Amino acid sequence: MIVTAAAGTTAAALEATVRGYMDACTAGDADAVAAHLAPDARHYFPPDMYDGPWKGARVIAQRWATAVRERGSSWTVDAIVVDESRRQAVCEWTHHKGSLGVILRGAEWYEFDDDGLITEIRAYYASPQAAGYDRLELGGFDYGARGYPYG
Repeated sequence: MIVTAAAGTTAAALEATVRGYMDACTAGDADAVAAHLAPDARHYFPPDMYDGPWKGARVIAQRWATAVRERGSSWTVDAIVVDESRRQAVCEWTHHKGSLGVILRGAEWYEFDDDGLITEIRAYYASPQAAGYDRLELGGFDYGARGYPYG
């Protein structure tokens, strides 16, 4: 059963939105995925992964629906922490790439708008440091503009 985006920004509603988003991704239901996202949502990834960042709810939704269709992808929510006052959440997950026989583990940082829709997802993967990179950070993410050191 796919949970629709929860109304509001309580901790319970934000957690339900993340869980509903992951369930919708696993179902490969692009409309349900998009319903959890603000129209201009962004999904950031490590460099050279999935041609990211993905921009827009429909793009994000279609890309995950394609992953389910073409690779047998599914996701589980393994742990989640919500900061209601900041409208942020962190979710640790497992991505099963069924047809490839790959299990990818990681965590995502979520930001939400005033209506409780996801505006931003920043994906971090559990894997060895990539050789040849002198900066290991999300591709397309403006660290300097966000106040991160060495941006």
